[in-house]
Amino acid sequence: MAEMEVKGGKGSPRVDLTPMVDLGFLLITFFMFTTTMSKPKTMEIQMPFKEDNMKEDEKSKVKESTAMTILLSKDHRIYYYYGIGSDATKPPELKVTSFKDQDGIRDAIIAKKKEVQGLISAGQLSADDKLTIMVKPAENSTTDDLINVLDEMTINAVPIYAVVDITPVDLEFISATEKANGIQ
Repeated sequence: MAEMEVKGGKGSPRVDLTPMVDLGFLLITFFMFTTTMSKPKTMEIQMPFKEDNMKEDEKSKVKESTAMTILLSKDHRIYYYYGIGSDATKPPELKVTSFKDQDGIRDAIIAKKKEVQGLISAGQLSADDKLTIMVKPAENSTTDDLINVLDEMTINAVPIYAVVDITPVDLEFISATEKANGIQ
C-alpha cells in the first residue's frame, strides 16, 4: 500500500502498484466472460419453393403493374423495364442505366415504388399488392453487380424481390437494344 519515506524532513508517499496488476487481470477476465461476440452480418435470402408438379393456382402470381425486371449485362450495364415482359410479341421498353448517382438504378426503383404507391392510393390496387422486382443476371454479368443490386433492394426497402434465371426472350431484348444503340 502507501508508505511514507522520510528524507531530509520531507515526506513523500510511495505507492506500491503490484496489486493493480492483479486487479487489471481480473477486470480483463471479467469483461471477456461478460461480453457477447458480434455475429457476422449477412443478408438473408429466401429462395422460392419450387416443385415440378405444382398447379397453376398454387404458383405465386405477380401483377404486371407492380412488377419491375432488372437485367444485368456485361460492362456493368443494367437494363430494366416495368412489368414482367412475358409477351414476346409486344416487347417492353428497355432502359439502360448503371449504379451512378443521377438517373441510376436507385432512381428507377424509387420511381416504380412511388408508382405502385400511387396505384394503391387511387384504389386500382389492393393494399396487399407490393412492388415486386425480378433480378435476372446474364452469364456475362459480374457478381459485384448482383451484390450491388441486392444492396439497392435493401436500401430502398423493396418488400419482394427475387433473383431469377434470365430467359432467352430477355437476352433478345438486350441484344435488340444494344444493336439499336450501337453497343457491342
